[in-house]
Amino acid sequence: MELTFLQLLFLGIIVASANVLGGLILFPTGVYKHYKKALKYLLALGAGFMLAVTFIEILPKTIEIWQIRKDLPRFGEILYIPMLLLLAGYLITQFFEHTIAPHFHLGEEVHSDHLISTKSAYTAVGGLLIHTLFDGVSIAAASQVDARIGILMFIAVFLHKFPEGFTIASMILATGKGFKEVLIATSLVGLTTLFGVVGFYLLGTALESSIAYALPLAAGVTLYVAASDLIPEVNHHGGKNPLVSFSVFAGVALFFAIHFTLHSLFAV
Repeated sequence: MELTFLQLLFLGIIVASANVLGGLILFPTGVYKHYKKALKYLLALGAGFMLAVTFIEILPKTIEIWQIRKDLPRFGEILYIPMLLLLAGYLITQFFEHTIAPHFHLGEEVHSDHLISTKSAYTAVGGLLIHTLFDGVSIAAASQVDARIGILMFIAVFLHKFPEGFTIASMILATGKGFKEVLIATSLVGLTTLFGVVGFYLLGTALESSIAYALPLAAGVTLYVAASDLIPEVNHHGGKNPLVSFSVFAGVALFFAIHFTLHSLFAV
């Protein structure tokens, strides 16, 4: 069972809106202070959930597709190509986030001693556009394999969209810009995710085999965001607070709870 185009469009609009809301949480200041305290827990929850989705759903499904489909090209071992795509997705994200665009710790750029140039901020936003595009691709690709996996991927993406919007807004504010610029930047990033959802749905419908290539590539991006972006941020902001680490495990537990619930619902 696959999600329909309208269902995917609805999910895409939700995750895109989460980017914008994550940025607008900085206005007013009182809300920002309360949100910042909870940010590290939300990051940890999202990291655990994304790791679980990648290893329990996306990778096994990728292996299954490449083992079953006889029309896919073979190069050496049967899993050589999908694993190469997985690595490519990981390295592409590394390249755009940390080679082309500088990396910032979530939420720290709003302080006066972390002021950055406008060019640096917008370059960083440009780097984020790459993985937000793949956020959308991940949702659409997973949904075309199985509606249940698509919903799980949607939740995984959704959980880090608020912190992502918060990051973008903090960088824009650190350049001396205001509400209008924050709204434009977060909307652009959100629309890029929506474009990824719609674009891959149309591509996947036209090219049936595209899912076999997109799924491992998207898994590499998801793995990078969870393990190399979110987990270091969790460790950085969490310090020695054990509750932050427990939040990572809670994210994994949340995945399994939703996983078995969806399995029961779709089995009926």
